[in-house]
Amino acid sequence: MPPSHVLVPLDGSPLADEALAEALALFDCHITVLNVVTPLDSGMSEGGVLDAGEDRRESAHDRAERLVDRARTRAADADRTVDTAVRTGDPADTILEYVDDHAIDRIVMGGHGGERNAVARRLLGTVATTVVGEAPVTVTVVR
Repeated sequence: MPPSHVLVPLDGSPLADEALAEALALFDCHITVLNVVTPLDSGMSEGGVLDAGEDRRESAHDRAERLVDRARTRAADADRTVDTAVRTGDPADTILEYVDDHAIDRIVMGGHGGERNAVARRLLGTVATTVVGEAPVTVTVVR
């Protein structure tokens, strides 16, 4: 059964961009693009270890808005529209919460290399590994 609502988490990476292209090409349904801004006190952040402060927070939210705006433009170029959302939190947890809170029935996301001591994490990345393992819906990981 084809999905009716696909979630594409975007983090600005080339693989996330490929995931959006894949979702737009494969699924003729409602697509939502989600960017998660990682809190400064988290062990992960979208740009690595960065200085705390209001400038950093504002910069992260500006970056998130640029990412979702770019996704809207890419969808429009394909004669499609996407809904967009920006949330703050741990990326994997926030993606899973978004799925639970909305009528999402498929996730399409990019995978990234992660820690070298775990094969799955090396193949998919830590966020993708967590989402694949815990999502209540089908997850397609683009590599």
